[in-house]
Amino acid sequence: MSVFCGEISIESRGEGHILDITGEVERVVRGSGIRNGIVTVSVIGATGSVTTMEYEPGLLRDFPAMLERIAPKDIPYEHEKRWHDRNGHSHVRASLLGPSVTLPVKDGSLLLGTWQQVVFIELDVRPRRRTLAVHVIGE
Repeated sequence: MSVFCGEISIESRGEGHILDITGEVERVVRGSGIRNGIVTVSVIGATGSVTTMEYEPGLLRDFPAMLERIAPKDIPYEHEKRWHDRNGHSHVRASLLGPSVTLPVKDGSLLLGTWQQVVFIELDVRPRRRTLAVHVIGE
């Protein structure tokens, strides 16, 4: 069993920015030399998320709208009472979505569905420079 640790650096435009990172994850997997196993992609930080989705215009509008219904920006958050940074909803949303995704690796490539991409979702209220940890484990 081998473990390979890589990183992806990205810059977001701020809240609601969804980036397709499939190609970058695939490059790390291929560079790892691991043929079969799993890859975990995790954002370092408390207001971002990594998941999979079909990266298409409708979902790029639907997803933020869904987040607004679940954790609206315009309600009081205890986090904001303490820190006054206007991103209480960002932390709640990130906690709901989670910081990482784990996917299978087969024959040296990500095993994804036809319409499935790996995405990073910026949930903070401002643009951010982010580091994503990519760990590939297998043989």
